[in-house]
Amino acid sequence: MSIELITGLLLVGVMVSFIMGAQVGLALGGVAMLLGYATWGEGIFNIVPTTIESTLFSFVLLAIPLYIYMGQLLTRSGIGDAMFKASQLVIGRIRGSLAISVIGVCSMIGAMVGIIGAGIMTSGSIALRPMLERGYDKKLALGVIMAGGGLGILIPPSIPMILFSSTTQNSVGKMFIGAMVPALISITVLMLYVVISCKLNPERAPMGHALDAPKNRREKLITLRDGFLALGLIVLVLGSIISGIATPTESGAIGVVGALLLAILYRRFKLNMMKRSGAETALLVSVAIWIVLGASVFSNFHLLMGVQGMVADFAAGLDLPPIAIIIMMQVVMLLLGFIIDEMIIVLICAPLFTPIAVSLGYDPIWFGILMILNIEIAVQTPPYGFALFYLKGIAPPGVTMMDIYKSILPFVLLKLGVLILCMLVPEIVTWLPNKLMG
Repeated sequence: MSIELITGLLLVGVMVSFIMGAQVGLALGGVAMLLGYATWGEGIFNIVPTTIESTLFSFVLLAIPLYIYMGQLLTRSGIGDAMFKASQLVIGRIRGSLAISVIGVCSMIGAMVGIIGAGIMTSGSIALRPMLERGYDKKLALGVIMAGGGLGILIPPSIPMILFSSTTQNSVGKMFIGAMVPALISITVLMLYVVISCKLNPERAPMGHALDAPKNRREKLITLRDGFLALGLIVLVLGSIISGIATPTESGAIGVVGALLLAILYRRFKLNMMKRSGAETALLVSVAIWIVLGASVFSNFHLLMGVQGMVADFAAGLDLPPIAIIIMMQVVMLLLGFIIDEMIIVLICAPLFTPIAVSLGYDPIWFGILMILNIEIAVQTPPYGFALFYLKGIAPPGVTMMDIYKSILPFVLLKLGVLILCMLVPEIVTWLPNKLMG
């Protein structure tokens, strides 16, 4: 059976499984095993234990439950609210100040949680209703939450970055550092858009209107302390990796301990909060691990059958410049984002596309960050981007899917501009990790 026919059957089988409502991990792994049994016979069953050993026993993947647990502790202890209030004090009374702070703080909360869906839902539950109640334009309020929460996978620590590094055998630390400049550019561009759009159309946002603004000097100091200590924890986690003090996995443990200490310091620690955070983490991690296992079985079978050679031959046969091949890969990942979530795209595309990008002379860290930027856009693009439905799930009555579609379009275009900029100027991604880590 030719690799072209196998690829077609795999894709059709997965799509049919998704339409029938099968679980993602079981659909990917199950389709690969069925087709493998039809082509290899019983020998296909050897791929399961070897995949488990090479994938799930990875020390790098241990960072996933640690970062998710850290995010759950921070958000459930109310520290997210403290970050919003502190950002409002810093920004001051300008038009659209709450929307500006939402972009910054939602991106931080998304980074704490580490995945797009949980980041958007957590951020939206904190900020969406207050923005609508204070008279913000519905499309602006929805758009900034979607854009800010989506940035969570671009700001370290990021679960998709960990998965990319694990599947391609690249440095997680370099991925985290390489994402910092694109993340800062993205945040700056989105905030400038809010400022300029509110300046041109003052009806989109009121002046000031902070979230429960502190009334006296003591309350202001407490608010600033709470907000900046939470931000300091994220800096500590990332700083421990950059300085070489801790590996990404060890820094995740530092983050968990720091989150617990902050909750105790703020007098927000409760055993019930800790139990709920642990239960939610266990649920998210169990789902993630099944997806990792199923997608890894799918990818390993596909790779063993020779799909990488097929893609490489196809790219060479096109006789296109290397950058055109990279653009084609970006288009494929963009289309995949309409139907599957960020973790599955990384697990399927990273081992397939990254070696080809490296063979064309490109830096794997640069390609990895392009993949993360692309996925961030793909899962937020109408009409079927997964993240759109996460926001609809926590939106108040009266918010329609059409409202969400209209709200995200300008932010998607801005993020697409950042992706193109990083593609044309690779040094935006590669300069800082090469400078700090060689």
